[in-house]
Amino acid sequence: MTAISPGCGMRVGYAIGCGSQPVARMCHPGFRGIAVGSSRNHPPSRTLQLCDAASLRYVRPLRAILRKFRVNTSTTRDTATRTRRASLPTPWGMFFRGFLKHPVMVGSVIPSSDRLIASMLAPVDWAKCKVFVEYGPGVGTFCRPILEKMAPDARLIAIDTNPDFIGYLDATILDSRFTAVEGSAADVAQILADLGLDGADYVLSGLPFSTLPSGVGARIATATAQVMQPGGAFLVYQYSPRVRDFIAPHFARIDHRMVWWNVPPAQLYWAWSDKPA
Repeated sequence: MTAISPGCGMRVGYAIGCGSQPVARMCHPGFRGIAVGSSRNHPPSRTLQLCDAASLRYVRPLRAILRKFRVNTSTTRDTATRTRRASLPTPWGMFFRGFLKHPVMVGSVIPSSDRLIASMLAPVDWAKCKVFVEYGPGVGTFCRPILEKMAPDARLIAIDTNPDFIGYLDATILDSRFTAVEGSAADVAQILADLGLDGADYVLSGLPFSTLPSGVGARIATATAQVMQPGGAFLVYQYSPRVRDFIAPHFARIDHRMVWWNVPPAQLYWAWSDKPA
């Protein structure tokens, strides 16, 4: 798709198509601004901008063209800007590929459902959350809802051992509050220190503790308890109740519920830090 950037009093128009071959064009001397989609030479944009009342009569036919090619012209939040490069696979394709390459490190072949995400994040006090850490973010199924809820000055640190997922997140999530780190969750204290952070208010994990290599799950639980800020919580969603054996030695209060509307049904745990403030 070709994008035409806004001009200043010059004759500009709009072209839509594939690559360098536009299939429809509309021009008008007073039509100053429309930038939709992306191309090799233009950054992606979803902002429709009209500068002259005389150009309003071109909006309806333009919208009809955009609908035909399924182009979304709605604006998005600056703090959660996202784009997808043509060379990248779809989120589902990327997730399935990661499962095939590292089955013991990916909890499920299917990304978490919206209902699971909402339930898992419901107890979070977003006003007090300054540092949020996620283990095993995959394709960012949780990252985007977290960023939408976080304060402008908060930080989201996503840690994954799979370089393919880290590359995908770097390419698809453009948010100054977001950092993707290739590494082990067991090294969370060092990772946070390297970023100038002394702890986390919330840590989220979908890692399959029961299938991790021997000793890794215990080290992750210990490291998480060490970086947890007072009043924070370790949020864990699993498909096996065995995860409680890993987190119980470090957290006195653990809340639990099931989310049946997920494939497969998931166990949700909120392990609360009892460190003194």
